[in-house]
Amino acid sequence: MNIPIIDLQPIWISLQLATVTVGILLVLATPVAWWLAHTQSRSRVVVEALVALPLVLPPTVLGFYLLIVLGPHGWIGGPVQALTGSSLTFSFTGLVIASILYSLPFVVQPLHGAFESIGKIPLETAQSLGATRLDAFFSVILPLARRGYLTAIVLGFAHTLGEFGVVLMVGGNIPGKTKVISIEIYDRVEVLEYAQAHILSAGLLVFSFVVLVLVYSVNRRLPVQVT
Repeated sequence: MNIPIIDLQPIWISLQLATVTVGILLVLATPVAWWLAHTQSRSRVVVEALVALPLVLPPTVLGFYLLIVLGPHGWIGGPVQALTGSSLTFSFTGLVIASILYSLPFVVQPLHGAFESIGKIPLETAQSLGATRLDAFFSVILPLARRGYLTAIVLGFAHTLGEFGVVLMVGGNIPGKTKVISIEIYDRVEVLEYAQAHILSAGLLVFSFVVLVLVYSVNRRLPVQVT
């Protein structure tokens, strides 16, 4: 019986991409989610719609416009290539940018819900005791929002790991550079190598299921914060 040979490079690239993307998203999504949870601005609806747009927009549409913007003649890709000599498209950096935009709602929305449930009272109480706003956020709000952060990390990581349309449009299919698991599965199916495709697909399926079970299990043990 022949054992299918699995190329581990796409797996490694996917894990790197998901890790970097989630790390950056946590930094970017935290102030956005906090602002959405507490602002009274009329522009809130517009910002919420922009954040949620990747949920309803076909990945190929988002990937197409990113390809234009990040390309050598794009308003972001052009200056970057002029300064660095490197193109954002068909590069790991381009994949990270595309993944950040595509996975943004999966990180912002859990944090938004967590901050809304906490409310402003814990922050105001900490400030009344002499803590600065920043100190109060890190020492009081972050521990209270740990369920939201756990969910955001897991959803953002899993969603990035399973991306296909956006990463294919922006990063292409370059072995050892931009070829991720989802593209590797597609390639194996395209050449009728179903055994390899099955192993990779089953691996992603099991990983996603186990991670979600762990998240739900941990969240049930964490206390619910009430405003």
